[in-house]
Amino acid sequence: MSNPQEVHVFVPATVANVACGFDILGFAVSRPGDEVIARLCDKPGVHIKSITGDGGRLPLDVARNTAAVSALEFLKHIKADKGVELEIIKKMPLGSGLGSSAASAAAGVYAANLLFGSPLEARELVAFAMAGEKAACGTAHADNVGPALLGGFVLIRSYDPLDIVSIPAPPSLFCTILNPHLEVRTEDARRILRKDISLKNAITQWGNIAGLIAGLLKNDIELIGRSMQDVVIEPERALLIPGFSGIKQAAIAAGALGCSISGSGPSIFALSVSVESANRISEAMKEETDRLGISSDTYISPINLDGPVILSKR
Repeated sequence: MSNPQEVHVFVPATVANVACGFDILGFAVSRPGDEVIARLCDKPGVHIKSITGDGGRLPLDVARNTAAVSALEFLKHIKADKGVELEIIKKMPLGSGLGSSAASAAAGVYAANLLFGSPLEARELVAFAMAGEKAACGTAHADNVGPALLGGFVLIRSYDPLDIVSIPAPPSLFCTILNPHLEVRTEDARRILRKDISLKNAITQWGNIAGLIAGLLKNDIELIGRSMQDVVIEPERALLIPGFSGIKQAAIAAGALGCSISGSGPSIFALSVSVESANRISEAMKEETDRLGISSDTYISPINLDGPVILSKR
């Protein structure tokens, strides 16, 4: 069967860090997400035909566009003699902490791989998507692009060499996401972080990330909940999110296992064990932001085990 000439793909949003797992843990959700339409073309390289849904804010320059950079690195790797034309359809809020740049980067390389007959597995595409992330925020981290491409929970055991581990999760887990209509630039959220932490906090954080992974592996809901404590990153980044403490308290009071900042924020996520609980938590978080006079959107999703979706190909 010949390779497709055009593919249309969807890549989901992701929650990175998952409280205590800064830069090493993330998971995929069902929505929102970004879409990319990619076509083979005779002219080598990557060419951006259009970007929609971004309000004109994203660069058409291939060297600075996340989807284009990831696709271009892939084309270089396979020594492609043809090029790829991209239409990028943004369906995620920018600067939301939901892996918007990662979804586009993952979609660009995932679509390009399909056009050339899928010579690489999804896991092998992560490094190319990381290059796209670096173009967006200056840091090539994988805790968003990893789960965006692989689905489910993903642990980045090592960056040098890159070592990615998929972690099974209890099927009952649901995620509630509150996206306040604020923007936090990833670069700014990283800039405010302290370069050094105390040994006491390091020990606490190590225990929590180990406990969270153990809870996922053992299907131990209570262990997952009590391990979702971040003593290193959350206290710093919470300063960028008005009303964070009250929103978190509202989520916990409504039954959340744990609640923290999604990625660099301002989105806030909470885990629970049923869609009913997830809905109650959503209502409680929304009520709190309404009380503060902050408009917001909410999303409810099981853990997305599938990652990218092929919407069409021809």
